Amino acid sequence: MATGDIGLIGLAVMGQNLILNMNDKGFNVVAYNRTTSKVDDFLANEAKGTNVQGAHSIEELCSKLKRPRKIILLVKAGAAVDSFIDQLVPFLEKGDIIIDGGNSHYPDSNRRWKSLEEKGLYFVGSGVSGGEEGARHGPSLMPGGAPEAWAAIKEIFQKTSAQAYGEPCCDWVGEGGAGHYVKMVHNGIEYGDMQLIAEAYDILKRGLGCSEDEIAEIFLKWNTGVLDSFLIEITANILKKKDDDGEPVLNKILDQAGQKGTGKWTAIAALDAGTPVTLIGEAVFARCLSSIKEERVRASQVIPGPQKEAFRGDKALFIDDLEQALYASKIISYTQGFMLMRETAKEQNWNLNYGGIASMWRGGCIIKSVFLKDITSAYTNNPKLESLLFDDFFNQAIAKAQPGWRRVLAQAVLWGIPTPAFSTALSFLDGYRSEILPANLLQAQRDYFGAHTFRVLPGKENERFQSGKDIHVNWTGRGGNVSASTYAA
Repeated sequence: MATGDIGLIGLAVMGQNLILNMNDKGFNVVAYNRTTSKVDDFLANEAKGTNVQGAHSIEELCSKLKRPRKIILLVKAGAAVDSFIDQLVPFLEKGDIIIDGGNSHYPDSNRRWKSLEEKGLYFVGSGVSGGEEGARHGPSLMPGGAPEAWAAIKEIFQKTSAQAYGEPCCDWVGEGGAGHYVKMVHNGIEYGDMQLIAEAYDILKRGLGCSEDEIAEIFLKWNTGVLDSFLIEITANILKKKDDDGEPVLNKILDQAGQKGTGKWTAIAALDAGTPVTLIGEAVFARCLSSIKEERVRASQVIPGPQKEAFRGDKALFIDDLEQALYASKIISYTQGFMLMRETAKEQNWNLNYGGIASMWRGGCIIKSVFLKDITSAYTNNPKLESLLFDDFFNQAIAKAQPGWRRVLAQAVLWGIPTPAFSTALSFLDGYRSEILPANLLQAQRDYFGAHTFRVLPGKENERFQSGKDIHVNWTGRGGNVSASTYAA
């Protein structure tokens, strides 16, 4: 008799920890790995004394599961996911559920959802955030795909997920690849948060000349206020960590940042959607710049910068300003991330619950923070909120932060310390709040060299420049006076 509540394929650390987590919550899990000896090792060691069952083949895995069968894949994104789906299908029945818990690209999840639907099977693509620790004790889970599958997996997912403010950090996201899309944006925001924190550290270290211990204390203080978050907390811990010789471990780490691609996916998705997600883009490019270490070393020897002068101002006030700059920039990052989700939801016909998404991120994931409670409130109060910057709470927070934010960036420029994420956040704000931008000149240039046409500002219409028409001007006057021709809009 089949007794397994859910199966899981992939016994790397994430898979093992998620299995143990589900077991702790009272679910009977069946474990399988392509290298079957790993199943035996897991049962004999990490899972010893639990109710976890093992399987040594796909067929055995499926035979041990209650119907409808529910199987999680925690394998490398890409071909491996398709391969396991192909192996599973012959042993599944109508209504069974395949769940991809890896970092898959959302177009792949859209494709798999449609393909399995044609076979009578349900596909769920679920973001899983929180790393190894989250998997073991409660991750943030972002499931999307076939809505029919949600009722069957809801209890397992919501009990396994992290709990924040008495609620599970898991809810249904939407159809198709929506779950993996939201996880992609989550990861992009994570890139932005990490870059902003790194820039704040750089300003404190190179600008103010603070030691790692001093910076750790600053971050610990920040972690008791509006910046209270997992990333601020671990940054303080990193800064305090000493090697055997007493030197901070951080000072021994090569300044080249790696990336697995989800931040890049977010930036590309933003470009495809025409949405100005500038901060995440700059965070990705900052990692790219860090990777050309040898070239940067050569550049440092030949390209002059400003003469560094000691800071003569009020140090405590500057640190408070930096805290506000970090908070305001973080608000911009999330504003842009939710803008991107809104635009893609329109394109994909997803009905995303933005307050629910923010609540899913309040615990168990890398970007968990007290700040997300305020985003949840903003979208709960107004589910159709156009932008976080139109919410009274965030509008006031930005207004309060602006003076210090601008002072910090001005000082960083004078010091020659790069602040790509801080700077693009402020530039976005200044652009977003500008009724008029110089894009009129850009459009005139495009029309001049490529006859790309332009439209006229309301109130500037005349016989030649008509509202709602695409207009081209003979800018050079060659062959006659400057003239205009209109094309149907």
